Amino acid sequence: MTENIKMAELLLPDIKNTPDYYENMYPERNLPEGARVVRVAPSPTGYLHLGTLFAALVNRITATSTGGVFFTRIEDTDKKREVEGGIEDIIDGLNRFGITIDEGFTVGSTQSGEYGPYKQSMRAEIYQTYVKKLIIDGLAYPCFCTAEELEQVRAEQEKNKIRTGYHGEYAKHRNITFEQAKALIDAGKPYVIRLKSPGNEQNRIVFEDGIKGKIEMPENDEDFVLLKSDGIPTYHFAHAIDDHLMHTTHVIRGDEWISSVPKHIQLFRLLGFKPPKFAHVAPIMKLDNGAKRKISKRKDPEAAVRFFAEQGYESENVIEYLMTIASSDFEDWRRANPTVSYKDFKFNLKKMSVSGALYDENKLLDVSKNRIALLKSYEVYEKLTAWAKEFDEPFFKLLTANPEYTKSILAIDRDNAPKPRKDLAKWNEAKEFYAYFYDETFVPCYCLPEHIDKADAAAFLSEYIKIYDEKDDRQEWFAKIKQIAPTLNFAAETKEYKANPDNYKGHAGDLSTVLRIAITGRTNTPDLCSIMQVLGKEECIKRIENTIKNLEV
Repeated sequence: MTENIKMAELLLPDIKNTPDYYENMYPERNLPEGARVVRVAPSPTGYLHLGTLFAALVNRITATSTGGVFFTRIEDTDKKREVEGGIEDIIDGLNRFGITIDEGFTVGSTQSGEYGPYKQSMRAEIYQTYVKKLIIDGLAYPCFCTAEELEQVRAEQEKNKIRTGYHGEYAKHRNITFEQAKALIDAGKPYVIRLKSPGNEQNRIVFEDGIKGKIEMPENDEDFVLLKSDGIPTYHFAHAIDDHLMHTTHVIRGDEWISSVPKHIQLFRLLGFKPPKFAHVAPIMKLDNGAKRKISKRKDPEAAVRFFAEQGYESENVIEYLMTIASSDFEDWRRANPTVSYKDFKFNLKKMSVSGALYDENKLLDVSKNRIALLKSYEVYEKLTAWAKEFDEPFFKLLTANPEYTKSILAIDRDNAPKPRKDLAKWNEAKEFYAYFYDETFVPCYCLPEHIDKADAAAFLSEYIKIYDEKDDRQEWFAKIKQIAPTLNFAAETKEYKANPDNYKGHAGDLSTVLRIAITGRTNTPDLCSIMQVLGKEECIKRIENTIKNLEV
């Protein structure tokens, strides 16, 4: 038995399988040519982050555009940072925002697919099998350095202005013998298993990044950790094994991982694997006192994807906005295809920003308004009540007490309107926007425009109430306002007023504003005739009479 085999048996005596066993267990996928297999692999260390949602969207649309597969894998090798319920929050959050998952963790903590388990803590034996092969090949070894010793090495390197890390002459156990390792193990010394890197920092590696183009970097020469002292792998090692066995064709991830690419490419090659294609997504940025920075978990509420749900942003609209960030030509495509699903867009990684797009709340609001304006009233009702049921129970009860009444409200300036109003951007605005339709939320206001005095307003309303008919259409409704206008020295037509403003107190439009204030307590609303028809004659007369009383005080 050679020294390397003896070392492998000493360190991993319980591992009996060989890599071939797993190569046969996870065969090549049967997919059409050009299909891309991609994944998002979050750690369950907290809530679903906007950056994770963005990366998941890019991966999902890449798979969709090529007829490929999008899967999720949970990278839970750092147990100290794991948060209870973290997996469910991430996976259910992706589902909430329409990021459909083909395999892996599909709903909550449920896994499905033929390449699992999709949780790294459940794959320890697989990783150890490949580590054992590396030890046999002379490409891995045990390291018994304590944290204090490693810190001393770092301090010495910094003092001597030498690149920090466990490499070269600073790799203390790089050439440890079987006898030395056995003696330390017998003495109860804990150890990790490190890669015995054959790299040289003077050499360069070149790879083509799917987003950033050609990148050249120094070759890795660091003997980084493969297995920690508890037998759990590091991210570097685990992802190489997983992406190989799960047949990932493209690793699309945040660009903070670019510095690790030399390690990853080296690992793939030493293991005899074909490296996947890499594409590194720039982070979503935010302006802070004129300077760009990454969206922060500590500083920015929108870093947590749940923020958008709580605010009442429709999940499809958030995704629509993120698509404008993801691809420079998406907006042109959307203008040409206003009602088609974003999933039909032919996505190309080359169209992504190299440096990172700015988060723009105003743009999100604008996108959201435009998308909500396309919905029919019954769709708005379904989505609004679903949001209210989860986040505003009193409002939900108000909306659903009389569903047909609420639907008639939502239909105003929407159903059959040539140009639907673009008032709502998120559902938490609806309570205030529609408040005047409900007795529980209506707040009267009797503040008139400066050029209209109370006496004229009261006189107009007193005359209007005599001829008001709830069956009037818009033309008939406004004709009655114009009929009253000259009796109070208001122009019946706006153009008459503009031609001779000194001859009139105002025009019929000003009087319609008086009526709008009486009915809604506001100066700006959707079509007032339609509002009055929905409220009904009895309610409208009551509000008009109350306004007259308040104006006559």
